[in-house]
Amino acid sequence: MFKEKKEKIALFGGSFDPPHFGHIEIVEKALSSLDIDKIVVVPTYLNPFKDRFFLSPKERFSRLVDIFRDYRGVELCNFEIRQKRAVSTVETIDYLKERYIVKYIVVGADNLEHIDRWRDFNRLNRDHIWAIATREGYNLEHKSINRFHILSVNANISSTEIREGVYKY
Repeated sequence: MFKEKKEKIALFGGSFDPPHFGHIEIVEKALSSLDIDKIVVVPTYLNPFKDRFFLSPKERFSRLVDIFRDYRGVELCNFEIRQKRAVSTVETIDYLKERYIVKYIVVGADNLEHIDRWRDFNRLNRDHIWAIATREGYNLEHKSINRFHILSVNANISSTEIREGVYKY
């Protein structure tokens, strides 16, 4: 018997509160530049570093389904939403690795300043490659990161700015 070969993926988790064209550009850059079979997009129920959300988890997931419906190589995963609590990246990876080889963790440059606070950061840093999406006004260097790939993204937008009414979508 032959074992089924696991697909190599990039994990792109986040609040997506709300999802926007910057998230789309990150997914497109990851698909075109990373050595992966697919990207798995995992919206949080609640970001572990936040105490509330703007759009409900169900609504965020539904919007992501609408956005990525016709994208080949994109899979949406509601694992974190089903937990109905904040879930750490390492917990999501443990869930996904039963089915996939999680090669990359996709993060925005805005996450680098405090990335070493993530639960089991040393394990994440040892076992995975960080795919870092550029973001205007954020430094790409972080002394704690071992291996990384830069995703050059030109979308100057954030979910925070949308929530605050700076951008309409």
